[in-house]
Amino acid sequence: MDGENMLSYGAAFGMRHGPPPSAISEGKPQMSYDLPAALHRPVFVPDLLLHALTRHADKPAMYIGDRVLTASQVRDEISRYQQAYASLGVVKGTMVSVLSANRPEVLFATGCNMLTGCRATPLHPMGSLEDHAYVLADAGVEALIYDPGPYGERAAALKERLPHLKLLAFGPDSADLGVDLLALAAKFEPGVLTPPEVSAEDVSGYAYTGGTTGRPKGVMSTYRSGVTLPTVQLAEWDWPDEVRFLVATPLSHAGMSAFIPTLLRGGSIVVLPHFDPKQVLAAIEKYRITATMLVPTMLYVLLDHPDLDKYDLSSLETVFYGASAMSPARLKEGIERLGPIFFQYYGQAECPMTITVMRRDEHDPNDPARLASCGRPVPFLTVKLLDEDLNEVPQGEPGEICVRGPLVMAGYLNKPEQTEEALRGGWLHTGDIARADPDGFLTIVDRKKDMIITGGFNVFPREVEDVISAHPAVAAVAVVGVPDDKWGEAVKAVVVLRPGHEVDPAELIALVKERKGAVQAPKSIDFTDSIPLSPLGKPDKKTLRARYWGEGERQVN
Repeated sequence: MDGENMLSYGAAFGMRHGPPPSAISEGKPQMSYDLPAALHRPVFVPDLLLHALTRHADKPAMYIGDRVLTASQVRDEISRYQQAYASLGVVKGTMVSVLSANRPEVLFATGCNMLTGCRATPLHPMGSLEDHAYVLADAGVEALIYDPGPYGERAAALKERLPHLKLLAFGPDSADLGVDLLALAAKFEPGVLTPPEVSAEDVSGYAYTGGTTGRPKGVMSTYRSGVTLPTVQLAEWDWPDEVRFLVATPLSHAGMSAFIPTLLRGGSIVVLPHFDPKQVLAAIEKYRITATMLVPTMLYVLLDHPDLDKYDLSSLETVFYGASAMSPARLKEGIERLGPIFFQYYGQAECPMTITVMRRDEHDPNDPARLASCGRPVPFLTVKLLDEDLNEVPQGEPGEICVRGPLVMAGYLNKPEQTEEALRGGWLHTGDIARADPDGFLTIVDRKKDMIITGGFNVFPREVEDVISAHPAVAAVAVVGVPDDKWGEAVKAVVVLRPGHEVDPAELIALVKERKGAVQAPKSIDFTDSIPLSPLGKPDKKTLRARYWGEGERQVN
C-alpha cells in the first residue's frame, strides 16, 4: 500500500499518521496511526451474559419449581423486560433495586439490568425495613422491583418513606401499588439484545456490606471489577465437567455469581426458593447436582440433618463454600461423610469471592492447620500481609490481608473518609488478620476489629473457636470479648451444642488452655440455641457483643 492509499485508509477510520517513513527504516518503535478506541474494547459482564445465553441457546439453563427454561427462553424474557423498562423510562444509568424471593423473574430482571446498563443494588431478602430504606436512600434508587407476595407490605412501607420510588411488581399487587412488570413485558415480542456502551471504570452498581459493624456501606462496583470475577472463577475454581449447579442462596446475591460461568460451560442451574436442608438434599438426588455453593452455617445444618445418609448424594463433585470461617473439625467431618469435594473461596464485598482459593485436592483431612486455611492468593491479584506501616510481615507472623488488582472496588459511595482509610497506601485493607505458612497458604486468625485485648494481650477469637469447635459435643461457637473489671476485656465463648450432647464448661476451657494457653482460654462459656447471624449468614458478633456490653459500648464501626 503506497503512502497516498495509506492516508486514505487511515482517514476512513479516523486515524492519524505517526512518525515519518524514515523512522520505520531505522527500526525505531513507532505507531503509524491512532487506533480506533473500539478496537481494544474489553468485554464486560453484559457481554459475557449475552454470549452465555447464545452459546448454548437450546440447552436447559434453569430449573425452578416446575419450570424449565432454555438459554434462549431466558434471553427472550430479558428482551421483553428491557422493552418494558424502556416504556417506563428505566434506561441506562437508572438506579434499580430488586427485592424478591428466588423466582425466575429475578434472573430476568438482573439480566435486564446488566444489558440495559442500569446501576443496580439488590436488597437482601432477610434485611430489615430500616436497612432497606437506608440503602435505597443512600444509593439514590429510582425503581424498586419487588415480589408482591412476600414483599408487598415492605414495598408499601418503602414507598411511604421514599415517595419518589417507581414500583414494579413481579405480577399483580393486591394493593395496586406497582406496575405489573410481568403483564407489561408479555406485551412485547423478543428483540435483538446488545450490551450497553460502557467503559471499564464506569460504576455498574453498589454492593452493600452486611452492616454488622455499623451502617451498611455501598461498595462501588465497576465494569472492570465485575468482569474480573467470572474470569477468575472460570480459571481458578474446580468446576465439574458437567455443571448442574444448585442455588439455595438468594439469586439476587451470591446465587447469581455462578450463573454466567455455569452457562459458559454449557451447564444449568437448579434454583430453590430458599435454603431448606431437606429440599437441598432432595434436589441433589433428583437433579443429580454436581456443584453447589453454601455458607458454613448451611453446611453445619446439612451435616447435622438426621436424614443426610438417606439421600443419594454421589453426583456431587464440588461444594463451593465461603462468606465466613468454617470450623476445621466440621470440615473434616464433611470430607469424611461426603468425600473430597470441598472448595473454599475467600473475598469480601470490596473484592468479591476470589482473593484466595483452596482447591479440592488441597483439603488435607489429616492436617487441621490446612483445613483452617483460606487457601492461596489467585494469580490475578497482588496479595500481601502488611503491618500498620504497610511493611510486609515476616512469614508466619500475623498481618492484615491487603490486595491490589482489577477485582478491587472503586470505593464506598458517599463515604470519602472511609474510602481513603480502606484504600490507604494504594492497597485494599480487608480488615482480616492472617498468617502465611511456608507453602503460601493463608490462615485468617480473625477480623482486625474483632480482636480481643485482655490484660494487654491480643487474642484472636477465630483461634479459640477452632479449638472449641473440635469438641464432639459442639455444633457451633462464637467467641467475643466482654467487659471485665480486672482485664478490661475477658474472653467469652458462646456455644451451640449438638442435639443430645452435653459438656461441662470447664472441659472446654481446659481444652483451650491446653491447646492455646491461659490467655486465650475463655473466662466463661454460655450455652445457647443458636448464634445470631447477619442477613448474609455470617455470625453477627455486633449483636452478640451487645448482649454483654449494651448498645453503644464496644461497638466497632
